[in-house]
Amino acid sequence: MRLCSKQIISRSTLAAALLAGGIVQPAFAQDETAADDGQGLDVIVVTAQRREENLQDVPLSVSTISDDKLAALGAGGQDVRALSARVPSLVVESSFGRTFPRFYIRGLGNTDFDFNASQPVSLVYDDVVLENPILKGFPIFDLERVEVLRGPQGTLFGRNTPAGIVKFDSVKPKDDLSGFGRVSYGRFNAVNAEAALNVPLGEGISARASGMYQRQDGWVDNVNPGNPQTNAFEGYDEFAARLQLLMNFTEDTELLLTGQYRNLDGTARVFRANIFTRGQEGLNPDFRRDQVAVDGRNEQKVKTYNLSGRFSHDFGPVSLVSVTSFWTGDATSVGDVDGGFGANFLPPALYGPGEIPFTAETRDSVPSLSQFTQEIRLESNGNGPLNYQAGIFYFDERLRIVSENYSTLGDPLNAPGGINILVSQRQDSEAFGLFGSLTYALTDQLSVTGGIRYNKDERDYFVARTQDTQFPAFLQNPLGNVSRSVSDDNITWDASITYKATEDVNLYARVAKGYRAPSIQGRILFPPATATPLEDGVTVGQSETILSYEAGVKTTFLDGRGRFNLNGFFYDLDNAQLTAVGGGINANRLINADSVRGYGMEMDAELKPVPELLLTASLSYNKTEIRDAGLTTAACGATRVDTFPNVSLCTPLDPIVTPAAPFAAAIVNIDGNSLPQSPRWIANATARYGIPVGDGEIYAFTDWSYRSKINFFLYESIEFQDKRQLEGGLRVGYQTDSFDIAGFVRNITNDESAVGAIDFNNLTGFVNEPRIWGVEAGFKF
Repeated sequence: MRLCSKQIISRSTLAAALLAGGIVQPAFAQDETAADDGQGLDVIVVTAQRREENLQDVPLSVSTISDDKLAALGAGGQDVRALSARVPSLVVESSFGRTFPRFYIRGLGNTDFDFNASQPVSLVYDDVVLENPILKGFPIFDLERVEVLRGPQGTLFGRNTPAGIVKFDSVKPKDDLSGFGRVSYGRFNAVNAEAALNVPLGEGISARASGMYQRQDGWVDNVNPGNPQTNAFEGYDEFAARLQLLMNFTEDTELLLTGQYRNLDGTARVFRANIFTRGQEGLNPDFRRDQVAVDGRNEQKVKTYNLSGRFSHDFGPVSLVSVTSFWTGDATSVGDVDGGFGANFLPPALYGPGEIPFTAETRDSVPSLSQFTQEIRLESNGNGPLNYQAGIFYFDERLRIVSENYSTLGDPLNAPGGINILVSQRQDSEAFGLFGSLTYALTDQLSVTGGIRYNKDERDYFVARTQDTQFPAFLQNPLGNVSRSVSDDNITWDASITYKATEDVNLYARVAKGYRAPSIQGRILFPPATATPLEDGVTVGQSETILSYEAGVKTTFLDGRGRFNLNGFFYDLDNAQLTAVGGGINANRLINADSVRGYGMEMDAELKPVPELLLTASLSYNKTEIRDAGLTTAACGATRVDTFPNVSLCTPLDPIVTPAAPFAAAIVNIDGNSLPQSPRWIANATARYGIPVGDGEIYAFTDWSYRSKINFFLYESIEFQDKRQLEGGLRVGYQTDSFDIAGFVRNITNDESAVGAIDFNNLTGFVNEPRIWGVEAGFKF
């Protein structure tokens, strides 16, 4: 059955949508056979295979995020990073803050912090792949569904999907007058407002306008004795809007036009010097969440624009779908990456906190970005045993980046004037894909699916590097221009089988091959701190391929009041693209490992023991291992040579190939290490309870998320890791069919966890969000 505007939505689902206040419209839909009396669970409809299907029938490991959960996660104005560890095997983090999310699925991701970074997790927003990091941070509002697809998705979706996809679908215009609005006010004078208006404009024409506004005061004080500032950091002001026009020319022909805009003005990620102690785990006693002492600038601005069109025509046996999208934008972000003030060649009172070997401030800017994508596909119609789709995909990106690294006090050797280095990068990328997929029902119980895709990728890279002051003697002179070009083509595919053992039990198995195109990195300047330096510092990551195996069971029980899905997986990532960041210099270096091997399991469960109570739980286990006997990288930078000769600022746990030297990091062997930002365990639980009162209900919703230990870099050390993170939230309110009012708390236990680090200068890190509370009111018509 095709689900459309005639869906039957249960009262509990409508209530959840009202709770979301427009963050998301019903992701759970049900047909006429579902429990309309509220006794059973709603059927979850997903589009993981580019058609609407019951989640229980899809031969993939897919998780959705419910309306209640999205409403809770977004209550305090959080950005897309709030999804981290909220579904199995998903981590989202950033060293930029709200600008540059980095996604990891089943341990596979990329810690690269440059604006031309390539990631193995693709973000697909309204059927369009968003490649550049500043596009991936586009706010999530007025959504119909959120899906996380785990494992290679190299047949149907975009490019660079060996780890999986995070998929957002916005609410589309419909033929009635409706809308919603909501606003919340919380700690740090945070305001979070969202609204949408749906208007019919005539026969077959409708429009939908939606928008989001978020702002927050700074709440981190700068206690630098030379320039103290109150509430200096973590403030932001952000606006995003979407306008859609849907035209149904005939019953068979449809055109959807969309325009989107984002404007962010705020502060960047706050880096904190020496919040770790050499030889010890965890944040040290000197850490204060609301204080930092820095002498550099901190600001962040992003503007992005989008125009897209989706045309479809039903020819009867097949439908033609064309999706055209153009994105453009610019961004700049500057941060004090040493996390402190002064430098240790000055008198002790003029630097801190702790040892600051040299000052370092970095500005990364995208003066211009343009991305054009075009996809045309044919999709079969009808209810026969055979369903298929085939199409072509084209991607074109033009990217300009300017990176500036400078010190205002002079370099560690007191060279006059300090360091001021400018790196200008240009990167042009093109990709072409030709794909097809079919599903055939061999019997009423048994069906098979197979797909194949041809991928062709090209990338041209040019970097110009200059300096306007004397370069420090201990660094290689990087002056000059460098260019690189890479290209590759590859065949990716997938095959799966689904067996309906009973009405309530589905079994599936899947094998898939994925691919990530070659990439280039040369943001900076210094010779790579590896065992074999390159002549010009530009590194290339060759193509990687993954072969993944997965099998699982999807079940419902207790007459539809329970759902339990479980899968296990194994993958081998050949020629894995890895990014070595830091290690004595503020740079990224691409390396290829012979392979990375991973295996694990994922579980999602829901239970509705009584109509008033809904319980959910999820769990994942991921084991990753780098397998390359000779692979080395730089560990953390060295401390000041006259204080601790040839000693690293951290304590590496890997075999040392080359000891640390003055102003040079130790080289270590990373064979056998797990991947960075790859926790073994992620667990989640939620509970919602409602009590009917008058025309509505009083409800309470709580959600909890746990992730186990993570390392921040390719190498392992005692200091640069976080042992665990446990965050919870609570939302309590009263709602009817037309309005709701609620109070909320996020990070209710005020968990303090490091989520990343910078290792080239000192023991610098950055941390998770603090406890946030507030109130919210909304309406719907």
